[in-house]
Amino acid sequence: KDSFPAESLKDVVVYYSDSAIVKVKLTAPKMDHYKGEQPYIELPEGINLVFYNAEKEITSHLTANYAISYEKKETMEAMGNVVLINEMGEKLNSEYLIWNQKEAKIFSDKFVKITTKDEIIMGEGFESNESFTNFKIKHIKGTILVEN
Repeated sequence: KDSFPAESLKDVVVYYSDSAIVKVKLTAPKMDHYKGEQPYIELPEGINLVFYNAEKEITSHLTANYAISYEKKETMEAMGNVVLINEMGEKLNSEYLIWNQKEAKIFSDKFVKITTKDEIIMGEGFESNESFTNFKIKHIKGTILVEN
């Protein structure tokens, strides 16, 4: 029975909040909820996450072709054509990243490409806050502007 979803939903909209303040809006064409010892939610047809600050302003936007959320670990893995855009228009492209809801962090150990107004930075591995405004790239390569 654990191999079949306990719930299967279409055209889903879910709001994640903390102390009655909306932090994230999730939309997806399909959501399957699996129960059991390690419950999880699978989003097999893609995902769209919008992150908000305390003033209800959009701080970042994440899309992916597939996602899986582990309820007990409070993490979500996004896979396939992952795109993360912050409020300044900076864009991250990857094939895989993890959103740790408990720590409000987004990270990956895979190839990432970040496009800013002035540069394109690539690397193997990445770590950021949810709003994608304070990020660190590991094993960096690319053309980077340095002010004298």
